[in-house]
Amino acid sequence: MFKIDTIKTVADVLYENKLISSDQLSAIKFENVNTGKSIEQIIKERGYVNSEDFAQAFGTVYGIEYVSLSPDQVEQKLLEIIPSTLSKKYKVVPFELEENRLSVAMVDPLDLQTIDFIERKTGHKVIPFITTEKNIDKVLEEQRGKEMGEEIHAALEEISQTTLKIEEGFSDLNDQTIRDAPIARIVGMILETAVKIGASDVHIEPEDTGSRLRYRIDGILQEKRTLPKEMHDSVIARIKILAKMKIDEKRIPQDGRFKIQVGKTETDLRISTLPTIYGEKVVIRLLKEEGVIYSFRDLGMRGLTLKRFEEASLQPNGMILVTGPTGSGKTVTLASALSKLNTARVNIVTLEDPVEIRVNGVNQVQVNPQAGLTFSSGLRSFLRQDPNIIMVGEIRDSETAELAVHAALTGHLVLSTLHTNSASGAIPRLLDMNVESFLLASTLNAVLAQRLIRRICKDCIEEYEPPQEMKDTISKTVKEISENKALMLKDPEIAKVVKKFMSDKTIKISRGKGCPKCGNSGYRGRLGIFELLPMSDSVAHHTLERSPASKMEATAISEGMLTLLQDGYLRVVEGVTTIEEVMRVAKQ
Repeated sequence: MFKIDTIKTVADVLYENKLISSDQLSAIKFENVNTGKSIEQIIKERGYVNSEDFAQAFGTVYGIEYVSLSPDQVEQKLLEIIPSTLSKKYKVVPFELEENRLSVAMVDPLDLQTIDFIERKTGHKVIPFITTEKNIDKVLEEQRGKEMGEEIHAALEEISQTTLKIEEGFSDLNDQTIRDAPIARIVGMILETAVKIGASDVHIEPEDTGSRLRYRIDGILQEKRTLPKEMHDSVIARIKILAKMKIDEKRIPQDGRFKIQVGKTETDLRISTLPTIYGEKVVIRLLKEEGVIYSFRDLGMRGLTLKRFEEASLQPNGMILVTGPTGSGKTVTLASALSKLNTARVNIVTLEDPVEIRVNGVNQVQVNPQAGLTFSSGLRSFLRQDPNIIMVGEIRDSETAELAVHAALTGHLVLSTLHTNSASGAIPRLLDMNVESFLLASTLNAVLAQRLIRRICKDCIEEYEPPQEMKDTISKTVKEISENKALMLKDPEIAKVVKKFMSDKTIKISRGKGCPKCGNSGYRGRLGIFELLPMSDSVAHHTLERSPASKMEATAISEGMLTLLQDGYLRVVEGVTTIEEVMRVAKQ
């Protein structure tokens, strides 16, 4: 069945195709001999090449043809030959049938047991091809969308025939009829899709003629489908049943929660309903149970900003504030800071609303206003828990602000967030909350302002020459950075980017053309841009004098601070993001 080249390995083929270096080839073979791991396993673990290049090299060695599978080349009737559950489990997709020969794309075409199983299951002779797991998933997701369309049709049939009224309720959520009902399956598909595409929120919105389904991906809402209007109430009722909310109460907003598991990923769902003129709107927030903790550099911090933030967070006491609007990544930054600070020698307690990212070894508490546990009351109790480090999810009122400052003053390191547009704006905001200026000047270590920008998709990135007006704006901003002597002297990493840009004769920036991998948006993934204001002697003096934010910002810039907009423009000239994206998040 397979023609195996016994001399060449996958590593040899990759080296011949100039996809790995001679040093990498030697390292792979050395590890193979010393550990007994297969060549293929070592290449995957080290991540030397992408999945497409690996699959093609694997196919060359074993005489198996590579197929770049796309949803439009696979007919629905072929997908039905192998049940979708089996296709997902074994990562296989049938894509062609000639007489009795079934061509099957596989992630592991050497899996003879699976091939034998498919042959017995279908009665066809299997011809294996190799492809990537991404290609398989893409085809199966497309099939999932078509199945949802069929479920919608079935649900409409059921609604019209039986006048389905879930609102009247089922007491037993384990009832087989509930779990198997078309509406239940549609809700399951909506939630499963949200987890798989990495959405942070799902919006189900009633309209005059239908029900709009939108997912927030990388901070931007994307419309995926319109559900029939007749189905809206039943879908909302199903979600309310799962969240243990009152399904007969539609006049007031409600909140609820439940958990789902997709594969090995367990996700906590927070449900919020809102009555509108066309019916109830539902927003579902997805919070992954096992939150990913990033390093500061992974988040996008670098140079002097990174150095100063690490210095501020390593202080034994004082206060660090992270500012920015909702959805700017403040929680992830704080969770990364706690993870870095977390050792057996310190006691860390957090008070959050809600707890979004779990950090092992940290005592995380969720506020519960109905039970009397608020940010201020919780913070007061924390001081009796012998903490070294305290994280307060948000400073919302004067009482919490005062307690946080006093905790920092009495030998604790306090981390928290504020909703201000800039780093310098945090100090006047706290002064407005009646925090004494002399206390703030002596306790505040640093203020970090941040935003999240979308990265250009690496699979469809292209360079282009921007219009003259855009060139002038970029040149002006980079020139301002180059004239900041303190920054250029103290931050060689930023200075290198600036000098390279100024030495280039032509100004070229990048954008994403749009491709299937990024959903034709041109963007995939996100990165932070930052400005860090440390509490220097000069800024402390301005704080004592209650100077305006603009004066504090000007002083911080003269001492080497990079502003949000400047950091964003540097990411543009580096080809990481687009100027439109920076203007969207950082222009004030």
